[in-house]
Order: sequence, then C-alpha cells, then structure tokens
Amino acid sequence: MAKVHDVTAYIISKTRNLDAMKLQKLLYYSQAWALVWDSRPLFPSKIEAWANGPVIREVFKAYQGQYRITEARFGNKDALNPTEKKTVDAVLKFYGPQSGFYLSELTHKERPWKEARQGIAPGEPSDREITKSAMLEYYGSLV
Repeated sequence: MAKVHDVTAYIISKTRNLDAMKLQKLLYYSQAWALVWDSRPLFPSKIEAWANGPVIREVFKAYQGQYRITEARFGNKDALNPTEKKTVDAVLKFYGPQSGFYLSELTHKERPWKEARQGIAPGEPSDREITKSAMLEYYGSLV
C-alpha cells in the first residue's frame, strides 16, 4: 500500500500544475475508486470532511500556503504499484479536466461527505472522518 505522499507525488508528476483544492479532491477520488475497483485502500491516511470538501490533513499541512502546486515536497511517485497507478490514472482521466472548485462542489452533493458533515453548519470546521466504508458503499453503488 502506498503512502498518501507517494500518491500525491504521483498525481503532481502527472498533472504538473494544480491547485491545492484540486489535489485534495483527486486524492479523495483516487482513494474512493481504489476501494471499489481494487478492493483495498490506496493509502492508510484519514480523510476529513472539511467545509470545502474532503481533505487529508497531512497533505494540507505539507502544502499549506501554496495555491499552485508544481512540485512534490514529499513522497516517491515510483512507490505505487502498477494497479495503484492504473487506478490513479483512471481518476485523473475522468476528474482531472475539472477545476478544484467543481470537484469540491461535486463532493458536497455526494453521500460520504454529506453524512460526515451531518449536524455541522455550512462553513464550520470539522475533523470528522469520511470513512472508507462510507466511500466503498456509495461509490460501489455507482458501478
């Protein structure tokens, strides 16, 4: 299993230039579809239901204050195995053309983020986890 910073480095190497919000959403969708297609998590890190959508805190901290990301600060893009790369590549092909804002809005319409945010006012901070089981159940129902 890759580490979240390895997946981050792989995504950055493929996109070469993306905003921090888009990076977070691509990581989220990569995890979600790995759970469905590969029957296992892509990385072990917790995904939190922040006001602007799913966020992996350790990646947020690593790139905090950086709007445009062109280079990975941590991780090894070559640490992903061929199955993991294939999953991330499919996510990038489908979600990659969209903006970070679009992807954030998309996650707001989907059950895993909405359930994790239940009872929290819009715009309020939260560290509640979007569970892997919620992601698997929801995205698995789409195939």
